[in-house]
Amino acid sequence: MKETKKHTKHTALIKPVGGEYHHNEWALLGAPCGIINQFSKDLAKALNSRLKVGYIDASHAEVTLEHPYHIYYQDKIKYAHLETKTAFAQKQNKKQFSPLDVLLINGNHFVGDKQIVFINEKKKESLERKLDRISDLRILIVESDGQEIYDFIKPHITMNTEVFNLCDVGRVADIIMEDNAKQQAKLKGLVLAGGKSQRMGYDKGAINYHGKAQRDFEADLIAPFCEEVYISISENQKEEIQSDYKLIKDTFTGLGPYGAILSAFREFPNQAWMTVACDLPLLNEESIKRLVSARNPSKLATCFHNPDTKFPEPLITIWEPRAYPVLLEFLSQGYSCPRKVLINTDIEEIKVDQVDFMQNVNDPEAYEMAKQKISKS
Repeated sequence: MKETKKHTKHTALIKPVGGEYHHNEWALLGAPCGIINQFSKDLAKALNSRLKVGYIDASHAEVTLEHPYHIYYQDKIKYAHLETKTAFAQKQNKKQFSPLDVLLINGNHFVGDKQIVFINEKKKESLERKLDRISDLRILIVESDGQEIYDFIKPHITMNTEVFNLCDVGRVADIIMEDNAKQQAKLKGLVLAGGKSQRMGYDKGAINYHGKAQRDFEADLIAPFCEEVYISISENQKEEIQSDYKLIKDTFTGLGPYGAILSAFREFPNQAWMTVACDLPLLNEESIKRLVSARNPSKLATCFHNPDTKFPEPLITIWEPRAYPVLLEFLSQGYSCPRKVLINTDIEEIKVDQVDFMQNVNDPEAYEMAKQKISKS
């Protein structure tokens, strides 16, 4: 009998890790909401100096908005206030919370990816009805030493589950900190080599400044700092470029470096990407080391500040996974400039005095100057 290949209507894409709301969410359940709210506040205070923390809850009280607006935003100078008459659409939840490092959730009302479960007699029956919400029990909170763990909870306890008292907020914060550090995205490298090189007149990535094609030289340069390195190419280059490194073809076409970055995230949305343009012949190991050591995963990206342009340098940058939806959102608003994204988002910017390593070589005149500098050094 002839096998028939299953028809798939939509392209299969790799999805970002995490739950419905965030890539690092913790649901607290099993205690009255007052206890959960206070514990969450104490936990946020213990974490706030190190991580950006958010909280999701539901109110039992029926409140009617006093204004007639569907969305009401008010700038309070030191903070902002937002009210909506309709809840966020389910598949858009992550967009609202993407700037956070950790999202705490009142698990009595919502489901979270990881769980902190309280052993509280007032909520014993309620907790037993919510066992389907317990998928990854990380922490048990008891009210006193020796308090009995319910039999229906025991099957959910694993070697990763730790038990603390209600007063051990600091120790719970440390567990969340450790877990957050383990979740730091691995770093992949991307040499941006898909440009048309119109001003230069020939492929900039193929120029030999250092004994090999510049794209391969840069790939070698960043390889010690990355889990894996790729060379980004356009559709019409796939037959031309020969390299020992894997290639990522642009799937967001006609967008230059912006499309190359998006194409890399499409392939690996849960990884961070170090991007370097292929026309940087003065790029050196010292600058890459400095970029990696300054990396701040809590930010959207880490990059150098160019004192000549007074702007962040977009093409020697580490982009965190949280940058992917933001880049897509900027694109939907008609922007395809990586620098525009860096200017208008929360980034880690490295101050430098010497800027030679950022010099783009795009035309024959700049090429001759770069060769002279390289020969002198």
